[in-house]
Amino acid sequence: MAAAAISLQDSALPRRKPCWTGTPEIYFAKPIDNSRLVNVEDPRRSREMRQFGVAMCCLFLLVMAYTWQHFKAIEYGYKVETLRADRDGLTEMNRTLRLEAASLRSPERIDKLAREYGMQPAQAGQVIRMESTSPDAGMPVMASVAPVSVVSIP
Repeated sequence: MAAAAISLQDSALPRRKPCWTGTPEIYFAKPIDNSRLVNVEDPRRSREMRQFGVAMCCLFLLVMAYTWQHFKAIEYGYKVETLRADRDGLTEMNRTLRLEAASLRSPERIDKLAREYGMQPAQAGQVIRMESTSPDAGMPVMASVAPVSVVSIP
């Protein structure tokens, strides 16, 4: 505690500047005329600087190509994940719609609804099956107009 008090007292006292600060420096003005000097180009140094510049440009282009490729790969990864999530959602929706379509096509359901609306089962001769004229039996049959002949009655 006493040492701390002594250090506080030492720092509180103003410090005196020493009377001798070192050797005085004296500057003399020297008139220097550099107008007659000619800057000589060193061809070897110029060639080295050109080579260095070309090397730095190549390095810069390589680094930029790598960076561009890296960021494109990340971007494509995000797109793939988004499309995969969309595909999974659409697959689930397709499954749900197929289940709904199957339940709506159920013959028991259709028969029940028909009876609620007062319909009766078809009698013999009321059902006309359309035969497919095309080679694809799975294709839907399109309606067609039968040729009509006009007969006048005298």
